Amino acid sequence: MFATVLIAACLMPAANPSALLFTESFDDPNFEARGWYDLTGTRIVGDAKAGKGCIEYEWVAGQGKTKGSSPMRRLFEPTDRVYLRYYLKLSQGWGWSGRNYHPHLSHFMTTENGRWDAPAASHLTTYTEPVGGRLRIALQDIQNKDAPHGLTQGLLKRGYNGQFYDSKEVLFDDDQWHLVEAYFQLNTLNLAADKPKGDGIVRGWFDGKLVVDQSDVVLRSTDFPNMKFNQLLLTPYFGPGLLPHAQKLWIDELAVGTERPK
Repeated sequence: MFATVLIAACLMPAANPSALLFTESFDDPNFEARGWYDLTGTRIVGDAKAGKGCIEYEWVAGQGKTKGSSPMRRLFEPTDRVYLRYYLKLSQGWGWSGRNYHPHLSHFMTTENGRWDAPAASHLTTYTEPVGGRLRIALQDIQNKDAPHGLTQGLLKRGYNGQFYDSKEVLFDDDQWHLVEAYFQLNTLNLAADKPKGDGIVRGWFDGKLVVDQSDVVLRSTDFPNMKFNQLLLTPYFGPGLLPHAQKLWIDELAVGTERPK
């Protein structure tokens, strides 16, 4: 027991306790009791980064959806800034889609959408995922195409839009555990002038190194002055025809808060 606690403490940097919204160790499958929902199955296996287990997502050849563990969601206290951390391991010989998109992995959504809304078409969805070996932090707001002030994340192209912030270097190139972190802060608004301010923040870290750093981002318009982050989704998924071959990934020691631990 003491050894397990010590390992977890070493993995978790010191943080302001009030900044922590929730944690998930993936040590057992009782996710619904811990507030997760919209899931149909989970597979907990050993070889964890810490503790008794981690969650495993498996793809079989020809299928974009995962086997064993399904996508799932968790609500948290609404906030205008949100931090995400988890350990990620890809299986040996991991293959990419061959395109500049997919697989999807983890998202935040906001109070402007419901608890069951799909992340692919929303008023704001964030993306934290490995794409082509790089860490991608991205945003889309497709559902705002008919809003008074329109889209904030670029024009629609073939039904999609988005802003993409990728690490310069290929980072995911082995089958070891790596620490993935992301931080999103909504931009402020000039309500008197009916305009957004370009002061939103998007950041990403890989094994503690800052690899994405944007502090001039517009994430919302004055159409949504009360927007706050309130939902995390884990959705490992390859689009139709994009899965290169059968493979797996594992996630462990997840945390969501309002600031990055020091």
